[in-house]
Amino acid sequence: MPKAVKKVVLAYSGGLDTSVILKWLQEEYRCEVVTLTCDLGQEEELAGIDRKALATGAVKAHIEDVREEFARDFIFPLLRSGAVYENRYLLGTSIARPLIGKKLVAVARAEKADAIAHGATGKGNDQVRFELTVNALAPDLAVIAPWRLWRLKSRADLTAFAERHGIPLTSASRRYSMDRNMLHLSFEGAELEDPWNEPGPGTYVMTVPPEKAPDLPEFLEIEYLAGDPVAVNGQRLSPAALMKTLNGTGGRHGVGRVDMVENRFVGMKARGVYETPAGTILHAAHRDLEGICLDREVMHLRAALIPRYAAAVYNGFWFSPERETLQAFMDKSQERVSGTVRLKLYKGSVLPVGRQSPHSLFRLDLATFERDDVYDQADAGGFIRLNGLRIQGYKKENG
Repeated sequence: MPKAVKKVVLAYSGGLDTSVILKWLQEEYRCEVVTLTCDLGQEEELAGIDRKALATGAVKAHIEDVREEFARDFIFPLLRSGAVYENRYLLGTSIARPLIGKKLVAVARAEKADAIAHGATGKGNDQVRFELTVNALAPDLAVIAPWRLWRLKSRADLTAFAERHGIPLTSASRRYSMDRNMLHLSFEGAELEDPWNEPGPGTYVMTVPPEKAPDLPEFLEIEYLAGDPVAVNGQRLSPAALMKTLNGTGGRHGVGRVDMVENRFVGMKARGVYETPAGTILHAAHRDLEGICLDREVMHLRAALIPRYAAAVYNGFWFSPERETLQAFMDKSQERVSGTVRLKLYKGSVLPVGRQSPHSLFRLDLATFERDDVYDQADAGGFIRLNGLRIQGYKKENG
């Protein structure tokens, strides 16, 4: 990394890491630091964040409201794909990074900056996601990754640095490494570093513990148009407003908590706790609606591609040819995925209990257990015999 850096744009959350990085950049590079904070639906966490950045030494503090863009152009395409990483993680942090990277590049251009900086550690996935985005959109910009450069080696070191420089910290940021947006809230560190430990009460923010959820279930209906949710209980909502509504409803019923050990792209296993209420509801509703709207072979082909799509997002390849090609297939498959799903939320669970669509491929006249004049059950005998020929030959040849 060249030392001749005059101005840096820092992805700034106001938490422990980026607060320390802001001051460290000034000391290490003698440069101006401009901060960028993206409003991704963090709710109250953004209050006063620009004042904190300026008080810590930033020459300018940008806050950009990207909530609608985030929901419409990043979360919804992700949900249309049905992507889940390692069958559990709904990619809440992963999907935010390419948007933040895109905005970092835009601010760097506007501010005539030499470099961008981020607070991702050298052990994590976010460094890859940020830097591959910059690679794709502005390869001429330098990237400063302090965790790969400085002598601070732990959260305890960062806390001590912050205290020496008078940087205020919240109690939560001292304990956990947290990331929040409208899709999820993640927790790492502290007792979570031992996979045997139960997560502490401080890891319940967006959701209530299931045992404290209401004793009566709540039913809701979500309407879809071409694979995207457009209304909740008959009320049309913008993408961001829809996410906020379902986060409130799902969180109230303890929906959307995942405690897992995952495989990071850099090669290690890591334990994290994720709260994803709206995403969990929408994933369940969407997959259920596909059951009556998608052709069997399209559904099976899409299912085979989901792990590739999820890995591309998780590993930071949002702006890659493979993710864009996969997205085109996913979106084509969604053209007829319109209709309404009725769900029941109860003590941490979300259960689809009804679905309807103007493009439904479900045929009662074929599926009924009552008398019908369409399907001749005798035809199934020949179908089975033909499929059995291959098995007979295999067993005969192999004893």
